Amino acid sequence: MDNTVVSTGTEGKTWGGGNKPLKASYGKMMMWFFIVSDALTFSGFLAAYGFSRFKFIDSWPIADEVFTHVPFFHGNYPMIYVAFMTFVLIMSSVTMVLAVDAGHEMKKAKVTFYMFLTIIGGLIFVGSQAWEWATFIKGDYGAIQTKGGNILQFGEYVEKDGEQIFKRVALRDFAVIDDHKERVQDERKSGLWFTSEGTLPTYTVGEVLNGLEANKNVLVRTQIINEEGHKTVLSRKESLRQIEENGIMVVEGANLHVNEYGTPLFADFFFFITGFHGFHVFSGVVINIIIFFNVIIGTYERRKNYEMVEKVGLYWHFVDLVWVFVFTFFYLV
Repeated sequence: MDNTVVSTGTEGKTWGGGNKPLKASYGKMMMWFFIVSDALTFSGFLAAYGFSRFKFIDSWPIADEVFTHVPFFHGNYPMIYVAFMTFVLIMSSVTMVLAVDAGHEMKKAKVTFYMFLTIIGGLIFVGSQAWEWATFIKGDYGAIQTKGGNILQFGEYVEKDGEQIFKRVALRDFAVIDDHKERVQDERKSGLWFTSEGTLPTYTVGEVLNGLEANKNVLVRTQIINEEGHKTVLSRKESLRQIEENGIMVVEGANLHVNEYGTPLFADFFFFITGFHGFHVFSGVVINIIIFFNVIIGTYERRKNYEMVEKVGLYWHFVDLVWVFVFTFFYLV
């Protein structure tokens, strides 16, 4: 029997099996495997968000009424700052393309410059997302949660361009604080060992009701969307009745338990999906910084290629593309 071993020329090599798949190096193929698996993860999250939204389509918060803030400016600017964040991230993807192209031409100075711009764009996006989270958590107007878990908001009709529109009113603008009633926070030293209580809200339901009675132009708006695509505004009589009979707690801002803008499920998905994407962007910034310093010290010049810049560029483009879908699902649809 002939026991001769035929050599294929691939023994001992990192990448065996003959020709490179898609003419890509081992490192680039592994990056593509990671991107595909991560894309499936994001797809699952966004699909879950889509199913939940359409299940509660009649009570889902309206993005134009939630994301209306701009740093250092007071007023109602729907989607302006989110659009700015998106523009910055897309432009950082452009500078990454330029860095990769400069790497192919072995131009160290240009790679350094464009990598620096990419890092700055990523930092601006991450900082903006942190600010948006803080604003979302803090809230702006406040609301009342009912026994059934629904959210009641407040506002009044004002005339704009010859038509009556409903304008939100913050609790601080009409609630009447009862100075004679002391509010006590539950604490363990009070003997309440088996209860937990978060930070007390600024107002009580009674103080909001007193303010509603004193301001006859203020009305209650439910989280239910009517046929015209607007939240349902109750009559004066029904507004008072809902607060008096069904109001159980004041809600300020949003967290994983309550949400002044509507169903808590919206806040849960917002924190989880945008937080997961934000973690990817932050990780990309850290990796870009490492690659940036390697470029400066000439690591890739000595290797005679800038493939590492190209690999981290693939990841950065993926993060940018995912944000387009997150932006569409949360802010535009």
